[in-house]
Amino acid sequence: MGVEGNVAATRQAPKAGIDLRKLRADLRLSRERMGRLLDVSAKTVERWEERGALPAGLMARQRLAQLRDIAELGLMVYTPAGFDSFLRTPLAEFGGTTALQPIELGQGERVVGALAADYEGLGH
Repeated sequence: MGVEGNVAATRQAPKAGIDLRKLRADLRLSRERMGRLLDVSAKTVERWEERGALPAGLMARQRLAQLRDIAELGLMVYTPAGFDSFLRTPLAEFGGTTALQPIELGQGERVVGALAADYEGLGH
C-alpha cells in the first residue's frame, strides 16, 4: 500500500474507534456546534460523517478523542437527559458557563475532571 493509502486509512473512523455521527448524537450537538468544538465548519463535519472520516489535524483529533471520553464518562455518570443537562446548564465549577464552553476553549480536561469527580461521588 502506498503512502496515500496509509493516509486514507488513518482517517477512517473504525481505525480510531470514533463514530463521529454517534458521538455527536451522544453529545446532542448540531453539526454547527460540533464544528465550533473542533474549530471547523459544519459542512466539514457533514463531509466527515458522510465519508466515515476523521480530521487529519492533530489538534482536531485530540479534541475529538477528548469529546469521546467526555461522552463515555458522562453517559456512565448520568442518564442521557441528565448528561445533556450537565453539558448545557451554567455551573459554578466552570465559572458560571456551561461545560461546552471550556471544551470550545481547549479546556476539556476541566470537564473530564468534573465528570470524574461526579463518578467518584457515586461510589465507584
